[in-house]
Amino acid sequence: MTQLKVRLHPIVNRLNLPTVLKTALLPGDSMERLFIATQVGEIFFVGNGEIRTFLDIRSRIIELGGYDERGLLGLAFHPQFNNNGLFYLHYSVAGTQGPGALPKSYTPDPCDPKTLSLKWTNRDTQYDHIDTVEEWILQTNGQPQKRRTILNLRRPFSNHNGVNSLQFSPETGKLVLTTGDGGSGYDPFNLSQDAMEICGKIIEIDVNKNTMNNPPVVSRFNELPVRIQETLTVTAKGVRNILGITYQRYQNQFIKYVGNVGQELVESIFSFVHYKPIPVTQLVDHRNRSIVLPGTPDLSPTDQDGFINLGWRGWEGDLPTTIIKNCNTNEDLDEKSIAFYQEAIETLVRRIHPLTSYYHQDPRTNTFKGTALTGVQVYMGNQIPALSGSVVFTDFARKDESQPSVKGALAYTRARTGGKSNNYQLIDTVYDFGSQSAYFVSLGTNLNQTRLYLGTHGSMKVTDYNKGTVFEIVS
Repeated sequence: MTQLKVRLHPIVNRLNLPTVLKTALLPGDSMERLFIATQVGEIFFVGNGEIRTFLDIRSRIIELGGYDERGLLGLAFHPQFNNNGLFYLHYSVAGTQGPGALPKSYTPDPCDPKTLSLKWTNRDTQYDHIDTVEEWILQTNGQPQKRRTILNLRRPFSNHNGVNSLQFSPETGKLVLTTGDGGSGYDPFNLSQDAMEICGKIIEIDVNKNTMNNPPVVSRFNELPVRIQETLTVTAKGVRNILGITYQRYQNQFIKYVGNVGQELVESIFSFVHYKPIPVTQLVDHRNRSIVLPGTPDLSPTDQDGFINLGWRGWEGDLPTTIIKNCNTNEDLDEKSIAFYQEAIETLVRRIHPLTSYYHQDPRTNTFKGTALTGVQVYMGNQIPALSGSVVFTDFARKDESQPSVKGALAYTRARTGGKSNNYQLIDTVYDFGSQSAYFVSLGTNLNQTRLYLGTHGSMKVTDYNKGTVFEIVS
């Protein structure tokens, strides 16, 4: 089978790590411009061959160090941004560093029930940092200004905060927030399956409803004031670490795609059409009528009737979540044990199955050894005919011992009717990076999904500055 080839056309380089790539029309403007948000807190826009600073919130961002999954994580423009100037940010707040929810790293032991039922206690003091979701406005003088805070979220660990985490739904018109499970590894407190936890969910926010000023810092839905609860609905749970959500118009409806980063074995892309968002007020009311302890899976009937469930932590994509014991003589023969057998059984029929999976070890031909999923986007253009109508995705760092430097991977798949799974095809990216590593850190598209943009970084460390490049993917 002939491998599809594309070229990478550089748009701008010497950036810090680019986390979000999307386009918008500035108020009063007729030109669609590419906006680039960096993890350290800068937002630029590109047009007419120029790059300009749109907003710089580096002073608002928590101090980052080395490899870090905090920072500026989400940027979304209101559907009427061209008229009202409203846009939304999700970032990790400066000065909120805490000690973390556990004193050491977590690994489940299937032989020790205590390790399978940990609780997140002392949340007011045992957390890593606070994330915030804010509404901003581009004033008539061209200067952005914060209008209000929508949510303040207490996060247990530094990682799994989501990335490219804000998007407006073309179906509901609501702001969609995608949150990771809170971090560490293996979701120590099973927050992703607890319906009352904000971690590990896909949430819709009605930004047209008025909410209170200065909302409290919370980690659970029932801790929110009713006025804020009334603005929120939950679409999905069972999320490990998610790369936003993207939509593909299909006849008179939309296919939704989300990518879930894996733990040890597999990276997964899920798709769904029909879902029933559950109002947070309904979840809280259910909780008040039948108390569910924090960290305990809420397997109420609302699961079957409403939630999309991606299956984590019982399932890592299409495989039961495992722990691995290394085999020194052959890594392909490493011992793999089911980490959460009971949870895998309990969520077996409640979860949806991935559209596409790719693996960290894969003996099949025409595959690659993945590291971490970093972007998922629909392509509806015709400039790259073989990709038209497909779902394109990126991996952070393709494992290829034959190459002297690290390079990410680009691939694509297509949705199938009836929720059936599908394989993927690797895309050959024609560009000479020389001896420089090129981690593929983000993927973006324009408003009508006819162009694709790739963000790369020359290092795994966010604090290795000016190593980012943004490309357009062309035929």
